[in-house]
Amino acid sequence: MPVKQPAPGDLEPIETASRDEIAALQLQRLRATLENAYENVPHYRRAFDERGVHPSDLRQLSDLSKFPFTVKSDLRDNYPFGMLAVPRERLARIHASSGTTGKPTVVGYTAGDIDRWADLVARSIRAAGGRAGDLIHVAYGYGLFTGGLGAHYGVERLGCTAIPMSGGQTEKQVQMIRDLKPSIIMVTPSYMQVIVEEFARQGLDARDCSLRVGIFGAEPWTEAMRREIEGRAGIDAVDIYGLSEVMGPGVASECIESKDGPVIWEDHFYPEIIDPETGEVLPDGEEGELVFTTLTKEALPIVRYRTRDLTRLLPPTARAFRRMGKIVGRSDDMLIIRGVNVFPTQVEEIVLQHPQLSGQYQLVVRRDGHLDTVEVRCELQPEAAAAASAAEVAGWVQHRIKTLIGISTTVAVLPPDGIERTLTGKARRVFDERAKAR
Repeated sequence: MPVKQPAPGDLEPIETASRDEIAALQLQRLRATLENAYENVPHYRRAFDERGVHPSDLRQLSDLSKFPFTVKSDLRDNYPFGMLAVPRERLARIHASSGTTGKPTVVGYTAGDIDRWADLVARSIRAAGGRAGDLIHVAYGYGLFTGGLGAHYGVERLGCTAIPMSGGQTEKQVQMIRDLKPSIIMVTPSYMQVIVEEFARQGLDARDCSLRVGIFGAEPWTEAMRREIEGRAGIDAVDIYGLSEVMGPGVASECIESKDGPVIWEDHFYPEIIDPETGEVLPDGEEGELVFTTLTKEALPIVRYRTRDLTRLLPPTARAFRRMGKIVGRSDDMLIIRGVNVFPTQVEEIVLQHPQLSGQYQLVVRRDGHLDTVEVRCELQPEAAAAASAAEVAGWVQHRIKTLIGISTTVAVLPPDGIERTLTGKARRVFDERAKAR
């Protein structure tokens, strides 16, 4: 089926440019980024010199493969301000990761960075069908997390009205949606599930509310979850992608005309796909680890940042830019269970295939002697709780996981609300307890 193209007036000129025009702009901006990093960030000067490369060595886009990668530990090792390319006094804002596995990664923004970020989130909202005057409910967390403020500034830049709800207070989320009647919600997909459940708990049907589009990001989610949310909420669900080290939300976003993978805003971010083991750059279409180089960041230029997200680059459809496939997992989230590579999203797909199960699930991995064991926790839909046989549902899930993924599991089917909800931030799906057993 041909993709419905947006009206020309809805697009910026760069969104309809030729690939040659885009490549020329990328090369110009990439050279400026490498020079900024080399001249102003001691870490990059050392890394480039150790690799024996100089910004002048970039003569064509493929030459970027000569330059070293940046990883999260580089930002932590230079905590808090060692990766800045501008004096700290020039920063307009600071964001940071949660730091749950070590020092947080601190990201600084100049006023120009904030301005461009707002433009890109506005572009993303417009691609998702938003227009000036729309009322947009922002349920991403506000604070050091980039989601809430990143979305908020984009909402206002597009000329829309922001409802800065943040996360949590789920009953009030529903009240505000019912009373203020926003047409768009920006939130994590897992928390959207919680909001839909709250509608049902109050005896309401989320499909009858004012929402028509959900812009979901900050965590991987599957096509099965898209179908589940769209069916229960009566909305179009589109994917927005970002990460704080590169900018925040708005690095890429799906177009509502096609919903065929987030469009990477290639005029501001240069993407590569690499083999996660060898670091070799892979051709478009092959699955590997996503790597980004910023093209317009002033305060924190990032060169070849390894996101750990596993996906592939796809050709343009509704816009001139390439797309990224759905994130199939993270290279650092991959579980190796008795020699089998397992991603949480594979289990999510199976759980969401059963009509009596909600989309909530958890994986608990333990070590029993020399063997790994996996417990899958899932829960029944409220309307299925009385009629469903938990044993039969568990057997179905267990069989599907064994057949499609290739591992044996135990499955616990819990009553409705049996799995603790994450009301702010990203849902925690995996509890790997093997380290405690060593």
